[in-house]
Amino acid sequence: METKTSLYENFEFEQTYHLFTRVSGNELIFRKEGNYDYFLRQLSKYLLPYLEIYAYCLVPQRLSLLICFRSKNEIFKHFDLPENEMSAEQEHKFLMQPISNLLNSYSKAYNKMFQRKGALFIDYIKRERIDEEGQLKNIFKDIHQIPLQHQFVKSSEEWKYSSFNAYLNANKSTKVSKNFMLGFFENTQDLIQFHKIIQTL
Repeated sequence: METKTSLYENFEFEQTYHLFTRVSGNELIFRKEGNYDYFLRQLSKYLLPYLEIYAYCLVPQRLSLLICFRSKNEIFKHFDLPENEMSAEQEHKFLMQPISNLLNSYSKAYNKMFQRKGALFIDYIKRERIDEEGQLKNIFKDIHQIPLQHQFVKSSEEWKYSSFNAYLNANKSTKVSKNFMLGFFENTQDLIQFHKIIQTL
């Protein structure tokens, strides 16, 4: 069982994390298809300059991302920022800011659309740092299986708002950085089989 500390640890450049959040009560993050599409557009806008996305899944009451932050040099070069030293706390705040901007932007648009007030998400986004290959592959699989856990679909490829189908179609345009995770599998069929074996346990 994860401790509160491990789910709120600091972000660091070039490190991999599982990010996830939910909403309070019976509220939904995504009520209709347009909400999913808008969130994904905002995700590209706010996050891609700072990180690579290895996997994602959006379902009505939760969202989950597997990401790796880019190097400090790459990010600073993208924004034409002068190099400077950062403390661990400054580094964390710098990397947290685009995620906060994403959630705030989405919440504001959501509240306007549905004429609601107040916070949409329960808390700051939770994060789990990933340091081991086995942990990485299991979270990769778990993210794609979220729709199955909620019984929205019978197979991962049936769910439209996850990265799973991007891995099945080599020619599909996607915001997901596929090559890194594909490197852990012999081919696409091996990746599919990995998911199916776990699903039947």
